[in-house]
Amino acid sequence: MGTPDIWVLVAFLIFMGIVVYVGAPAKILGALDSRSAKIKAELDEARSLREDAARMLADYKRKREEAEKEAQEIVANAKKDAAAYAADAKAKAEEFVARRTKAAEQKIALAESQAVAEVRSAAADAAVAAAERVLSGEAKSGFGDQLFEKGLSEIRAKLN
Repeated sequence: MGTPDIWVLVAFLIFMGIVVYVGAPAKILGALDSRSAKIKAELDEARSLREDAARMLADYKRKREEAEKEAQEIVANAKKDAAAYAADAKAKAEEFVARRTKAAEQKIALAESQAVAEVRSAAADAAVAAAERVLSGEAKSGFGDQLFEKGLSEIRAKLN
């Protein structure tokens, strides 16, 4: 018993006995168990948060896709409406131009017919005046006056 190795062994065994007697291994195991339970709870919470985040990400992706689809539909409808409005405006403009053209053509035709009537009237008046001069100069008798009146009434009836 005199070697130091034996005394170290004896002291170690006594120390281990005191540690076991005080309950240090149970406390160490309890601390390790509580630490592992705490880590497990943190892992479960992290897993739950990750699943929630994945669900939220999927919801936001779905909502974004729906919003993009809705935006595309709105743009398509807006283009369709714009094309319809443009076609309607073009048709109305063409109709307006056609009405204005028709009105202008009617005014031109009316002015033309009035001008023709005025020219005919002037020609008739000139013919009547010329016939009056010719006939009054040639026929100074009653027969000439009768012929003149008859011709004048025929010309007026034909020209009007």
